Amino acid sequence: MFRRPHLQMILALGVFFAGPVASADEALVAVAANFAVPMKQVVAVFEQKKGYEIKASFGSTGKLYAQIKNGAPFEALLAADHKTPKKLEKEGMTVAGSRFTYAIGTLVLWSAKPDLVDDKGEVLGKGDFAKLAIANPKLAPYGAAAVETMTALGFEDALEPKFVMGENIAQTFQFVESGNADLGFVALSQVTKDGKVTRGSSWVVPTELHAPIRQDAVVLTKGKDSPAVAALVKFLQSEEARAIIRSFGYAI
Repeated sequence: MFRRPHLQMILALGVFFAGPVASADEALVAVAANFAVPMKQVVAVFEQKKGYEIKASFGSTGKLYAQIKNGAPFEALLAADHKTPKKLEKEGMTVAGSRFTYAIGTLVLWSAKPDLVDDKGEVLGKGDFAKLAIANPKLAPYGAAAVETMTALGFEDALEPKFVMGENIAQTFQFVESGNADLGFVALSQVTKDGKVTRGSSWVVPTELHAPIRQDAVVLTKGKDSPAVAALVKFLQSEEARAIIRSFGYAI
C-alpha cells in the first residue's frame, strides 16, 4: 500500500491543476521548509500505523500561500508562522475551527565551521566573515525573525551588505552547509539531533530578540472530507508525534 519515498515534491509555483488529485487514502499537504526533516519522521510513523499515504510539498510559507491562492490542490497547510493560516481562515479557504499550533520554532545562528560562531553571537558584531545567509523575510518567518534579531542587536545596517538571501529556510541552510555563506540564521531543527546541535558552531538566538515563531497548521477546504487529512491532524496532536517534534528542538 505504501509507496516510497514517503514525501514527494508534487508542485512548483505556477503549476495549476484542474481539480483534486488525491485519492481517499492520500493527503496532499503543504509544509514549511523548516519542518521538512521532522515531517519525514512523523509521516514514516503515521503511514505505518494508520495506513494512509502523505504527499508533501515543501517551501517557504509565502510561496505555499501563493500556490494555495492559485488553486493548488493542497488539503492541509503546516506553516512556519501563525499569520498565514489565520489569513487563509479569514479568506474562507480553511475548515472552520481546524487551526492549531503544532510547533514553536527556534532560530539559530549556525556555521559549518567549528570555531566561527560563539555561544553569545558576538561574531555578528565583529563581522569577521564575508557572507551571512538569511531566508527571504518577505516569504519566510524564520527570515523575518533573523531580521528582527539583527535589528534588536543594532547590526542590521552593518550586516546587510553581507546578506545571501535564501528563497526559504532550506535553501538558506544549503548556502551555509556548502560554504557559499560563512554562517547564517537557520532553524534549530536543521542542525540538531535529540535537541542538540551535532556539528559546526552555533548560537541559539534568545527568544526575546524576536517575535515567537509559532507554527500553525490548518485544514484547507479541499481537505474537508478527507479521512487521511483528519487522521494526520489528529496524529500531529498526539504525544507520539509531539515527542518527535520536540526531539528536533521545537517547543509545543
